[in-house]
Order: sequence, then C-alpha cells, then structure tokens
Amino acid sequence: MTDINDWSRQLTQKEKPLRVHLIGVAGSGMSGLALLLMGMGHRVSGSDRVTSSETERLQGVGLQFSSPHSAEAVDGVDLVVYSSAIRPENPAYAAATAAGIPLLRRAECLAAILHTKKGIVISGTHGKTTTSSMTAHILREAGIKPSHYVGAEIPVLGSNARWEEEGSYMVAEGDESDGTLALYEPECSIVLNVEPEHLDYYRDLDHICEVFKKLLDQTRGRIVYCKECPVATRLQVGRANAVSYGWDNANYVATDVRELRGSTAFSVVRDGELLGNIELGIPGRHNVLNALGAIALADGVGASFPLIARALSTFAGAKRRFETKYLSRDFRIVDDYGHHPTELAATLQTSRSLKPNRVVVLFQPHRYTRTQALADDFGKVLQAADLVFLTDVYAASEKPIEGISGLTLLDAMQRHGDTRVKSTPLVATAHYEVGNALEPGDLLITLGAGNVHEAGTRIAEDLKILEEILRLVPTEEMSGKLYEPMRRHTTMLVGGPAQFWLEPHSFRAFAEAVGYCRERGIPVRVIGRGSNLLVRDGGIRGAVIHPSGGVFSDVRVENGKVIAGAGARLKKVASVAQAAGLGNFEWMEGIPGNVGGALRMNAGAMGIEMFDQVVDVTFLDEEGQIRTLAREDVEVDYRNVPLLRRNFALEVTLTGPPDTAENIQARWDASRNKRRTSQPVAASAGCMFKNPEPVPAGKLVDELGLKGTRHGKAEVSTVHGNFIVNTGGAHTRDILALVEEIRDKARQERGIEMEMEVKIIGEDEATF
Repeated sequence: MTDINDWSRQLTQKEKPLRVHLIGVAGSGMSGLALLLMGMGHRVSGSDRVTSSETERLQGVGLQFSSPHSAEAVDGVDLVVYSSAIRPENPAYAAATAAGIPLLRRAECLAAILHTKKGIVISGTHGKTTTSSMTAHILREAGIKPSHYVGAEIPVLGSNARWEEEGSYMVAEGDESDGTLALYEPECSIVLNVEPEHLDYYRDLDHICEVFKKLLDQTRGRIVYCKECPVATRLQVGRANAVSYGWDNANYVATDVRELRGSTAFSVVRDGELLGNIELGIPGRHNVLNALGAIALADGVGASFPLIARALSTFAGAKRRFETKYLSRDFRIVDDYGHHPTELAATLQTSRSLKPNRVVVLFQPHRYTRTQALADDFGKVLQAADLVFLTDVYAASEKPIEGISGLTLLDAMQRHGDTRVKSTPLVATAHYEVGNALEPGDLLITLGAGNVHEAGTRIAEDLKILEEILRLVPTEEMSGKLYEPMRRHTTMLVGGPAQFWLEPHSFRAFAEAVGYCRERGIPVRVIGRGSNLLVRDGGIRGAVIHPSGGVFSDVRVENGKVIAGAGARLKKVASVAQAAGLGNFEWMEGIPGNVGGALRMNAGAMGIEMFDQVVDVTFLDEEGQIRTLAREDVEVDYRNVPLLRRNFALEVTLTGPPDTAENIQARWDASRNKRRTSQPVAASAGCMFKNPEPVPAGKLVDELGLKGTRHGKAEVSTVHGNFIVNTGGAHTRDILALVEEIRDKARQERGIEMEMEVKIIGEDEATF
C-alpha cells in the first residue's frame, strides 16, 4: 500500500532531489505535477504519445520529454507517476514494474505534495477549476504566496500549477471522479456541491458521499460549504469547523446581485455584517456562489476584504470555463467545459444574462454512461437554448453502449420541449452547419469536456475574417455567411460548403472583397447560379463571391442595346430584350445561368454564342482596376474566354437586331418546346461532356448502353445521355463515379476521350 506521508518526506528532502518520470505528461493534470515537482527542485522527465504545445512549454522550463512512450524513458528513475489513462501494458509502465521502480497514481503524487504544505482542497461535482483558481488568485493578491494546482490553464495565474517555496499554503483542485479525493488530509476544504456523477465508478449518491465525508473528516481547519446544495449541507452536520455560503441563511451571503455585460456585481454579508462590494470579472450567478466560497476561505486564513475585492475584480476566468473565444458587435462565441446537466443549466443562465438575440449551443455529450443515466435531465436543461446542435458522444475511456449516442439526447429534447435541435455527429465537420446557422446578435457556446472547443475555434477564426471583409463597405453593399452549402447554389443541388460566401451588390464591394482576399492569399471563386458546375463534397476553401442585387441584377435597355449586370439571370435578359423588341436573345430563355457565368464560358444555344452579341464587357482586372474592353479586343474560344480566367466580369453590353414581338415569341416558344422534349426536367448541371468529333456526346452515351445507369442517387438521364441527374439526395461523388464510368467505357470501347464541359471545383474532403 502506498505511504503518502513517506513520499511527502522524500519530496521535501532538498539535499536528495529525486529523478521522477511522468507517463502521460501532456495531460492538464500531469503537466501541473511536472511544474510542481520541478519547482520543488526534482529532476523531472515525462513521456506521451505525441508532442504538443503543452510538452513544448514544459520543455522550456526544464522537463526532459520523450515521445512515444518507451522502456528506456524510466532507466535510473526513483519514482514513476502515471495518469489514469495509462494501462499496465504501456512500455514505460511495464518497464518500471519489472525494475521494481515505485509507481504512484497522479492523485497519490498530488496528495504527497499537498501534505508538505497547509493544503486547501476545493471539491465538488461542478465549479472546482473556477473556484480553485479564484482562491489561488485571491491569496496571491493578498500576499499569502500560495502554491497552486488547478485543472486548466488560468491566464491570471500564468499556468495551471506553481510551486511557491516561501508560502505555507497550497490550493489544489480535488478530483472526485475515482475516489482519490479521500487521499487528501488538508488544512482547509471547500465543498461546492455533491450530486450523482461518475456513476461508471460509484454505485450511487451514498457511495459518493462516503468519499466526501472522509475528506471532511481528514480536514484539520476550516470547512467551507455551499448552503444551496442539500447534500453538501447534510455532510456538515455536527462539524464545528464548517461555515456556509449562499443566497440567504448562511454565514456568507451575496446580496444585491447585478448581472452586467460580462461581469457581475454583488455585496457580501458575513453573519449579518456588511463586508463590502464585489465586482466579479466574469459573468454568471453560479460564479457569484463560487466567489463566495473563495471569499469565505480567504477570509478564514487572514486575507483582508479590500484585497479580496481587488483580486476578484481582475479575475478573468479559466480556459474552457465560459471562455470568450470571439467577440464583435454582432457575435459572441464562448467555450465551456460543462458536461453535466447542472453545469449546462448554469452556463445557459449566464449566456442569457448577456442578452443575446439567440443562444446557439453545440453540445458534445461526454461518456456513454453519463449520457444514458442523465439523458432526461439533459433534454430538459437544453430547452433554455434557442437552437441546439448535438454531436456524437465523446467516449473518453469508455466503450460504446448499444443504442446510446447523440441521438439519445435529441430524442430527450424532443420529449421535453420544442427547442430546435439538430444532429451533427462529427465534431470535425460540425462547425459547417453551426457556423452557417449563425445570425447577427447570436451567442454561440460550445459545450463539453471533449474536443468540441475545436469547432468553436474554427468558427471564431473564420468569422473574424468574414466580418473584416464585410466591414470594408457599408452594410447595404455586401452580405455574407460562413460555410454556405453549395447545394443551395448549384443547379445540380450538390456540393459542400463555401468557407466564405460573399454577395456584393456594388462594383466597389466586389473589388474590395477580391482585393482583401488576394492580399491575404485567400483563394477566390466567382459563381453565379451554379449551372454547368459541380462542387465536390468537401466544399470550396476560400471565398466564393456571388454577385447579386444592386447593379449586378440590373438589366436595362439604352440606345437600343441591353446592359446587364454579371449577376442577372439570362432569362431576365431575354425578357427585357423581348419587351424592347430586340431579337436573338431567345436562346437564353431556357439556360438556368446568369450573365457572368455565360460570359466566362461563352455559353450558347440555338446556333448563337454569348460573345456573338457582346458589344463590350466591363471587368475587374488582376490589379483591382475596373476596365472595359470592346468585343474585338477579347479573345474568345469555344466555351472558353481566357480574359475571364483571372479577371472577373461585372457588366456587359449586348446587342440584337430589332424584331417583332410575334417573331421573338415564336422563337422563344420553339426553344422552350425543344428543351422540354429533349432534356430532362430533373436537377442537372446541363450537358456533362463536350461533343467529341466523331459523334455527339449524348448519342455516344446512348450507344454505349449507359442511359439509366445509377450510382447512389445520381443517374445518367434516360431522356438525354449527356445529362446526369440528381434524383434526390445525390452526392457529388456519386455523379463523378458515373462520369468516370462513362469516360472509361468510351475510351475502352470506342477509343474516344470524353472532355468535360461542366466545371468541377472544390475539395474531395472537408479541409477547412
């Protein structure tokens, strides 16, 4: 059996520093131990599966780090400490066992260190990290010089752990998840709350209470507990050294609570005596209770109230504890570690206190056992949000439980209310749907103890860029969104998201957006109505510019010529020309594209091409200048205009011969009837292949016997062989599989290379 007190004595023998190796040193708990042990003067090494920013930081202050784990890492060490994630088959663990090197669990090592000081243990089901860091910050500002060990990075403290040789106190966050809380014999304790939790380890609430009771029995001095928690209160019966805090009928009471934007003000009353006012640097009524616990503890060890108040006014919170990742006039993105219904309820209440238009939640359930046991409670508390996205379960170290997933909570939410909820199982791609759903005035909070924060970080980074672009011009000149699904903007109804979707309504806005992106190396695509285009399922990295509205949608007739913006629909151009008595525009009637796309491709039908009617074209050049060129100065090929590969069409002047309304209508009707009888009505991108010289592409596909061939929900049209149609819910990969099948068969059986007419852009897989 491990003798904690014996290790405490060995750790304080300065003349005999130990060689200590930590297995799993990159974790927040283990990295804190490394900092403490190095601060005490010991020679510390550590290993982990991969190098991280945390291991690099530790190496900068003296850690000898190795990766991956190896038997050699423990050669000659006096002590090995391991995290709860380490298994006996780990090479370093196995080598230490074989060599007879003493091994300590993380909590045992922490207990040994804590026993060298007057320990202050902060325990409870929720709020430990925030309260621990508050307590350490207060005592430091009060000149007490505490050592500390908390479960997250704390900006105001500088790190998650620190050893102070001179100070006599040490503040430590006590983990109750595996019963090791009973190892500590502190000078003081704070008990925040006791609820059913970690039921993968504990039998029930009574089993949890046994561990807390042992901690309290072993606490020599002041015990501080929350009067608002009935279980914590029950555990204090008969304890003369216990003091309480809460909203009323407690030793320390918070009154006149005022929730401000981003902070909270309140007054503190001790046993009926007003101590003074506090302005806490973080929001939330639950954090008022956390602060009261820290105040009651600090007051008991001699910190003066003015210094306590000053410390709390500068407290900025812990990483992943209602941490603001992004804040602008229109959006706030917050990340929080909360993964229990009580924590979620408090966090959502704090979110509401900031008065956003909507609270949007991306929640990652943590552990299958917790999801199963508390599904109903999750379903109730998440009703406090306006829109909820649920990922699949973050397993931690658990094995899956059949039938338990993120959908378990979706079902629970639907049973308990009508808050909108959507399933986004993969955290790696959840940011696409969540980011696209955001509206000005929203507060987005990513919730969970796993890696859900990564989604919020991505959204924050991209939202900053999007908002910078939109601020280049007045609001009415440009709009934009993150991660706009391209299936909404292609006639084929497929395609992944556009990283930045921009809709400029003026030439100036278009030029500013292009200039910003080019200066920063952000790829730029200009897309109209998405006909003749396939976007891969991974979407489009960079900016997709969709000129629309304003000057871009304008079509007018001046001096017998049609002037049309690049975003105008071809059908609208044909209608305006018809009303003005101008002919040769009828071919545009049935093409589901816009002017910009038709110019880039020199689109055509009925024996007429776009540039047959161009008088001049106005475009944005590569230097960001707006220029106009006459038709004779523009090189034009079949379905290709080199000028518009890197330059962007803005407006065009078109001409057509005067004609009677009857003649124009007759040609219009003929065009429409031909399309109805020869082309499919299902969603498509138009003709898929250019016509090879020996035979038209549609006829070739028919001769190869490929009409009606399907892949997933994509089908080679039975009406016209040069069309692939989306029968409903197809993916781009399905369409491309059919494309390759057609090309392979044409090559093998006829020796013909089929060249694509439809443009294919984007990424195969999500990469942004």
